[in-house]
Amino acid sequence: MPFFTYKGRDGRGQLVEGVLEGADSGTVAGQLFSNGVTPLEILPSAEPKPAGPGLLERLQRRGVTHTEVLLFSRQMHTLLKAGVPIMGALKGLEASTENKNFSQVIREIREGLDSGRELSVSLGRHPGVFNPFYVAMVRVGELTGTLEEVFLRLFHHMDFEKFMRDQVRAATRYPTFVVAAMVIAFIIINIFVIPAFAKVYAGFKAELPAITKLLIAFSDFMVGYWPLLLALVVALVVGFRLYIRTAAGRLAWDEIKMRIPVAGGIVLKATLARFARSFSLAIRSGVPAVQALTMVAQTVDNGHVARKIEAMREGVERGESVLRAAMASGVFTPLVLQMVAVGEETGALDDLMTEIADMYQREVEYDLKNLAAQIEPILVVALGAMVLVLALGVFLPIWDLGNAALGKK
Repeated sequence: MPFFTYKGRDGRGQLVEGVLEGADSGTVAGQLFSNGVTPLEILPSAEPKPAGPGLLERLQRRGVTHTEVLLFSRQMHTLLKAGVPIMGALKGLEASTENKNFSQVIREIREGLDSGRELSVSLGRHPGVFNPFYVAMVRVGELTGTLEEVFLRLFHHMDFEKFMRDQVRAATRYPTFVVAAMVIAFIIINIFVIPAFAKVYAGFKAELPAITKLLIAFSDFMVGYWPLLLALVVALVVGFRLYIRTAAGRLAWDEIKMRIPVAGGIVLKATLARFARSFSLAIRSGVPAVQALTMVAQTVDNGHVARKIEAMREGVERGESVLRAAMASGVFTPLVLQMVAVGEETGALDDLMTEIADMYQREVEYDLKNLAAQIEPILVVALGAMVLVLALGVFLPIWDLGNAALGKK
C-alpha cells in the first residue's frame, strides 16, 4: 500500500505530522480521525526509511531468543482472553519487554496494525523472529476467530521444542567436555612432554623403538608446523560452517547427522517428535492436510526430513492417504504407521499425531538419559588407546635404558 505524509492538529490544538500507510488519502484521514487528529494536509510520500541505530546501540543489541517469543505467545493469549484489545496488548508488551530489539519488533507490528495490515502479515515482516509456521498459525487464528487459542497452542508447541533442545544440549555436554579434554591433553603432550623425553633419549644415543620414533616424529612435526596446523584447523571449521549454510551443504549435513552412531537415532526421533506435534497442531486448528504438511516441512529444522515431508505432501496432493504417503517416506516405524492408519479411519488424526509426538518424546528422554552410558565405553576405549600408545612410546625406551644400565643386555 502507498504511504502518505500528513499534517494535522490533535485535541489540544498541537501540530502533529508524520507518515502513514493506507489504500488512499481517505483511509489515512479516517485513521487520523480515529486517533483524535484533525488532518490539515495529506500528500503521497515514499516509504519512510527509519534512522538506523548508532554503533554503540547496535553492539549492545541482542537477537530475539526462542524463549522471548514463547513468553510473547503466552502473554498474548492471557491478554486477549482477558478482553484486552490487540493494540493495547501489543502496546503493553512493547513497554514491558527488556530486549530493545524485540521491543522495536513489537512496535513495528503495532504500527503495521495501525496502518491497516493484518496481524499475520505484520508478523511475517519479521521472519528472523517469527518463522513461517508461526505466521501461518496466526493467520488460521485470524480466519477462524480463535486467535487467543492459537497463541496458547503456539506457546505449548514452542515450550515442547525448547524442552527437546535443552534435553539434547544437556545430554551432549558430558561427552563434548571429555572429547575436548582429550584433544587438549594430546596437544600438550605432543608439544611439551614428548620433546622433553626426546632430548633425554638423544643424549643416550640408543636405538629407539619404532613407536617412539613415530611419536617423536609427529611431535616434531606439531612443534615445527603448529601455526600451519592451527590455520588449517581454523580453515576447516570456517569452511564447514560456510558449507552447511548452503542449501546442498545443509541437506548433506542433516542427512549425515541421522547416521551418526548412537546420536543419530536420537536426532531423528527428536525431529519426528517436532513434526508430529506441529502437524497435530495444524490439523487441530483446521488447516487442510496438504497445507499443514507444507507448513510443517518449513519448521522441522532438518533438511533431510523436510524433503521426506515434502514428498508426503506431494503424495497427498495426488490423492494418496496420509498413511500411504507416510509409508513411502521411509522414516516412520511400523507402530507409528499403525497409529496414523487408526487416526485416518477414526477421523482423529490430530489426537493420534499428538500420541505419536508424546511417544517419540518419551523415547528421546529415555535415550538421552542413557546416552552417557552408551558413549562412555567408546570414550574409555579411545582414552585407553591414546594412553597406551603414549605410555609405550615414552616408557619403553626408559625400560630398555634401565636394563642396559643394570647390565641385563
